[in-house]
Amino acid sequence: MSLNDVVDAIPRKSMVLFFLIDTSGSMSGSKIGAVNTAIEEVIPELKEISANNADAYVKIAAMEFESSASWLTGNEPVPVDNFLWKYVDAGGSTALGDACIKLNDALSVKTFMREAVGSFAPAIILLSDGEPTDDFEGSLIELKKNNWFKAAIKVAVAIGNDANKNCLAQFTGSMESVLDVHNTAALKKMIKFVSVRASQAASKSVQISSPTASEVETESVKQNTLNEQLAQIKAEVINDGYDEW
Repeated sequence: MSLNDVVDAIPRKSMVLFFLIDTSGSMSGSKIGAVNTAIEEVIPELKEISANNADAYVKIAAMEFESSASWLTGNEPVPVDNFLWKYVDAGGSTALGDACIKLNDALSVKTFMREAVGSFAPAIILLSDGEPTDDFEGSLIELKKNNWFKAAIKVAVAIGNDANKNCLAQFTGSMESVLDVHNTAALKKMIKFVSVRASQAASKSVQISSPTASEVETESVKQNTLNEQLAQIKAEVINDGYDEW
């Protein structure tokens, strides 16, 4: 048996990349169009990350939330090699609270994190342009008790002037991990950058079956490193010099 055979025989753990996408009515037009295009275009890069990582392969779980929240990828994450993005439309209100409830349910070894050989801490990307219209704060309190959520790398993209960045910062844990964009070009660039960097960071995290307090603390180092990279991309993008929204 060769060394390559031994390496191939070691099962890889999974890393789930979560997209939480605001599809409320205010996202209609160029905003939701940019989100659709960006996610579709970043998939090949995520496939490459997955293929080149000997320890972890990437899965994707996508949720939309408007008057309620629902999983676009069904009852479990989809391996990135099998993932096909289907464009979403916009309409309704902004049920970010319901999104937190459903995310809390998913972050469990009984549901989305039940990979037989174990999982890395997930990466969660939240995209929103408005104000929650349901009990966001109450739902977030419960979500923050979840150790998978505590260990996760979390980034939010505030789309346009009406996005409640304080709510997004409550979700991610800091304003440093909230990016604001004001035009289509910047939104596409941010989604692609965050998706790739968050996936790279999370797939190098501690391998865990159910996060302990010490493992959660270890994962916070990954978040801090990513926040430093986010600061750089904020300075580089500067929204391409104009406001669209």
